[in-house]
Amino acid sequence: MAPDDKSSHVTNQFFRGEDPKKIVSQHIKLLHDYNEAKDKAQIAALKGVSIKQLHEEYGLEPED
Repeated sequence: MAPDDKSSHVTNQFFRGEDPKKIVSQHIKLLHDYNEAKDKAQIAALKGVSIKQLHEEYGLEPED
């Protein structure tokens, strides 16, 4: 098997036919969402309030 064929075969097995760029984009979005949630939790913990109270304080909707 030629090196390019082997690389394509491994890529196809790993990504199961999905576009690797799409997968990376999805992972970046998930990491962004996770980091936002983590940041909110840390700020709430430092202030000694709940996330709900933090949202109310900053005029945010629950889904923000």
